[in-house]
Amino acid sequence: MTTATTHTTSAAPAPGVSRRTGVALWATQIALALFFAVASGFPKLAGIAAAAESFDRIGYGDWFMYLVGGLEVAGAIGLLVPRLAGLAALALTGLMAGAEIFLWAYLDTTYWYTPLILAAILGWIAYGRRRATAALFRQLPHRAR
Repeated sequence: MTTATTHTTSAAPAPGVSRRTGVALWATQIALALFFAVASGFPKLAGIAAAAESFDRIGYGDWFMYLVGGLEVAGAIGLLVPRLAGLAALALTGLMAGAEIFLWAYLDTTYWYTPLILAAILGWIAYGRRRATAALFRQLPHRAR
């Protein structure tokens, strides 16, 4: 006698998300993960001169550069993990808010719009993955009141 089993895959769209939206979310998550890991996080972690110069100008130096680079790479990895994608998008949105503040306060504002655009896209991902994020928080142990 054989039994039929059903398997759920992470590629299936989340409840309430159309297949087209699910595909668009995944494509965007992959693109942003590549951006945050390769183009943004890696230069900071490798101590590339251009990245180090920016952090020296704001007065925080190397330790802050490595911290931000590590957070960007961690966020990039989180964007690729289905259960963590929404939370990673929220965290990276916060990081982009900080980047915008530092950009206006200490750096050249030539590309002032870049963190805002990234934050808007990350906000869309966080919204699209809100059910997975809520499920993740429901799994946390509740404190006795």
